[in-house]
Amino acid sequence: MLELNKENFDSEVLESDGIVVVDFWSESCDPCKELMPEVEKLAEEYGDKAKFAKLNIKGNRRLAMKQQVMGLPSIVFYVDGEKTEHLSGDDLEGSDIEAKLQELLG
Repeated sequence: MLELNKENFDSEVLESDGIVVVDFWSESCDPCKELMPEVEKLAEEYGDKAKFAKLNIKGNRRLAMKQQVMGLPSIVFYVDGEKTEHLSGDDLEGSDIEAKLQELLG
């Protein structure tokens, strides 16, 4: 999975064609850390159909706020650089992310 920061976010996400799945997380967020292995598994499974990236909000808080990410964990889907879906909450599961991804893949 690609590590995002304020230097590469625009080029890797907003200027990308196709689907980009961004996992906004923090080291102090236990649900984020529980979800990460599931997101990494999806990245392996769907890596040829979508780009998967993660953004640690530590040091990137302003960027997260600009993307309207106010709670963690948050998974945000971008299609051709446009934010299209935003899943978040402590009860977020890998199956929720996969279902949304399949919907976007058509």
